Amino acid sequence: MASEGPNHNEFDFEFLGNTTGEPYLVQTNVYVNGVGNREQRLNLWFDPTKDFHSYSLLWNQRQVVFLVDETPVRVHSNLEHKGIAFPKDQAMGVYSSIWNADDWATQGGRVKTDWSHAPFTASYTGFEIDGCECPDTVAAADNLKRCSSGAEKRYWWDEPTVSELNLHQSHQLIWVRANHMVYDYCSDTARFPSVPIECQHHRH
Repeated sequence: MASEGPNHNEFDFEFLGNTTGEPYLVQTNVYVNGVGNREQRLNLWFDPTKDFHSYSLLWNQRQVVFLVDETPVRVHSNLEHKGIAFPKDQAMGVYSSIWNADDWATQGGRVKTDWSHAPFTASYTGFEIDGCECPDTVAAADNLKRCSSGAEKRYWWDEPTVSELNLHQSHQLIWVRANHMVYDYCSDTARFPSVPIECQHHRH
């Protein structure tokens, strides 16, 4: 998902290629006001090429939750009370693509794309968007007001029951992080000698 412009917001699910027989990695990333570099990577508990699976995002005023087959794999919390920007005031669209990132994605760029297998295709099923539609003709401030819980219509994603993970979901996320996470930007001292400010406050 992404908004437009140089100061855009963006939430990414990215499947990173590998050598044949090695597990695929899924990378998530969050951009806020045009700034990303918030990557996390995990190996999945299944082979994503064998069948369809559900990859979804829950985005509300309190958090962004990345889910795989309804299991939360990442939470990006709203920490505006700590002075940290949160993506909430830009309408976002949904995009999907196949692109060549073999200069960095495939084992740090060691594995190159084998173009003899082209053309490459992606297939989707069960695609669904349950959100507040924001027409281009409506100003951003009006969009935010109309799509927030303060509007006349209350949306399910702004209900208190989904303002944070429930106990079962919290345990699922702990399990994912302990058993499947292979990279977290918050722990990368080579890239970030000073721990990114949001990492100091995120519980997950």
